[in-house]
Amino acid sequence: MLSEWEKVAADARRVLAGNRQRGISAWAGQRYDFVCPSPTTYPFQWFWDSAFHAVALLEVDPELAKQEIRCLMQGARPDGFMPHMLLWEKSAHEAAIREYSITLADPFYTATIQPPVVARAVLRIFEATGDAEFVREVLPPIRRFFRWLKAYRDPDDDSLIAIIQPDESGLDASPKYDRLMSIASGPPEGTLPQLRQGMKHLFETYAPYRADPARIAALDTFTWEDVMVNAIYADGLSCIAKLTDLPNEADEFRARAGRVRAALETKCWDDKVGAFWDLAGWSEEPAKVLTFSSLFPLILDDLDPRKATRLIEEHLLNEREFWLPYPVPSVAATEPSFDPHWRTNTTWRGPTWVNVNWYLYWGLRAHGRRDIASELAERTVGMMARGGIREFYDPLTGEGQGARDFGWSTLVLDLIAAERGSA
Repeated sequence: MLSEWEKVAADARRVLAGNRQRGISAWAGQRYDFVCPSPTTYPFQWFWDSAFHAVALLEVDPELAKQEIRCLMQGARPDGFMPHMLLWEKSAHEAAIREYSITLADPFYTATIQPPVVARAVLRIFEATGDAEFVREVLPPIRRFFRWLKAYRDPDDDSLIAIIQPDESGLDASPKYDRLMSIASGPPEGTLPQLRQGMKHLFETYAPYRADPARIAALDTFTWEDVMVNAIYADGLSCIAKLTDLPNEADEFRARAGRVRAALETKCWDDKVGAFWDLAGWSEEPAKVLTFSSLFPLILDDLDPRKATRLIEEHLLNEREFWLPYPVPSVAATEPSFDPHWRTNTTWRGPTWVNVNWYLYWGLRAHGRRDIASELAERTVGMMARGGIREFYDPLTGEGQGARDFGWSTLVLDLIAAERGSA
């Protein structure tokens, strides 16, 4: 009889195979071949999703992991920009334009970014395969993107990059953005309409400046230094330093990574609370809503050990906040906005996500807390055995929520491999 872990792994492999999209796009006749997040809900190629898919695919076929990144790199723009969505299949454009028209830069890609997970994915592929030729192929556009982020998304030159709307963090409806998005507290059912109205206002404000993206952050309509985004950015800079074969470039990216980590510790750390806060607006007002982002610098192996210990002991393992039956919830259970049962019908307001657990798992191991990492992996697999391969999960019951057969939840394959000693 198959064990619980083997059943979850088999289901994850099924999803990675079933979500594959192949064809030749009307976009310059480019061939596409990638894993979409969900065929019925999210049929396009998302930037950070594909990076997560590539990591999971290493447990299926490393060549497919490389293909995932190669397909993504076809969307890289000459100036270094990489869009958060590639809309390969033209037959689905009409529906996408209705939903995403305010963010489209082109019929085939969006004008917004997502967290730069791709550098970590490429390093994992290289560590698994030793394929230096693949790195030489895909590293140049990734390097250009990280330089684009510095040039266009750090308007105050403090080493922290800013996002210009909630979708850019991938955490679309997180309650930490509520104040800037004018979302008032009230019945959960009222959250989504308010969010849509806030997004409409945001993009009406940005519309006149689309041709000059460097000015958008300076408008201070939604200029947000997000802790999670910057932790992933710092990690990505460090990964590029390890991947490049140019010593001077390695020094450049290693130094930049150190400056981002130092800026997080200097500007975002709250020593009284023992957590990191996002910074809202040019005034850099701390956004004191306790979400998993407040813990995310744990993914940086050079984080001050004292801060790492406080994040783990005071928050992650706190059964009133994050250490729920199926951790790690996207919002601390102590927050008024905590919505574990998905009553708001929108995302990142309470449920648990596998990609968050995956990042924190490796962060815990980097900080010598393999015991907690293993417990997190075990609870994640148990959650998925109960709820299936879903977009997110109720942190109290393990019930699956959101899209079915959701791609990045297959990161569980990497957790299982790590726990079994093959990673």
